[in-house]
Amino acid sequence: MIMLSEKEDKLGTLAVAIPKPRDSSMGSASSSVLLGDKNVISARMFAEYTATKKGKTALVSVYLQNISESQAQEIFMYLIDKVLKTDSQKEPTAIY
Repeated sequence: MIMLSEKEDKLGTLAVAIPKPRDSSMGSASSSVLLGDKNVISARMFAEYTATKKGKTALVSVYLQNISESQAQEIFMYLIDKVLKTDSQKEPTAIY
């Protein structure tokens, strides 16, 4: 689960995304908002992005109080990419 919030950690608009099967050529991930309605676009977008990149179900919460959703998107995308890059370096590789 990824929590994106201004200032302190607070649960905001919560979205879940499930990646498409690897053999599917149709689109990316499917998503739905579970909680909230203020930052629906960002929550779904980041959940779908994370699910597609990781190939796993993703939960993303977005809480914004003072800045707009469009202002926060660039910052949050940078942070998600940084976390996903660090996370992928920690994952063990399969040895055959």
